[in-house]
Amino acid sequence: MLEMLYPSAYLPDVFSIDYPKLQALGYQGVLFDIDNTLVHHGDDATPEIEHLFVYLHSLGLKTLLFSDNSRQRVERFNRNIGAPFLDEVGKPDPAAYRKAASMLGLTESQVVCVGDQIFKDILGANRCGMASILVDFIRLPDEKHFGKRRAAEKILLWFYRKNRRCYNRLSVAR
Repeated sequence: MLEMLYPSAYLPDVFSIDYPKLQALGYQGVLFDIDNTLVHHGDDATPEIEHLFVYLHSLGLKTLLFSDNSRQRVERFNRNIGAPFLDEVGKPDPAAYRKAASMLGLTESQVVCVGDQIFKDILGANRCGMASILVDFIRLPDEKHFGKRRAAEKILLWFYRKNRRCYNRLSVAR
């Protein structure tokens, strides 16, 4: 039961992912959550994130921004990136993940989802058979309150690390 909440891999951030290795494993597309995965909640894309997308596209990987945020928020973030996107997707609905893979012209098994929330990003990807990479959520240094869901995620990650069969089964760390 808990395994449905376990990511295929758990890494510190999106820059810790070995994208050529993902490709070598057969993945051709990457879905990215935006807030607290790529940038702090509500922030615009940074030059580093914009360069990451240029790099991914130069590798031949297809990308899609996949967010529960409004169209206006996603378009503002995406203005210098130009990736296809889905807004207000209703995570963790597996139909949204299937639609995203279809938009990329790929099957779910060819796509990996990268996000910061177990109960949304990871659960939805797992429910439709898509690989998932959990990254630590981005927070400002002075942020102390995480909320109940983040506390529950911390407990789940403790169990995940103890499960040798499931822990980082998708070995794509740099």
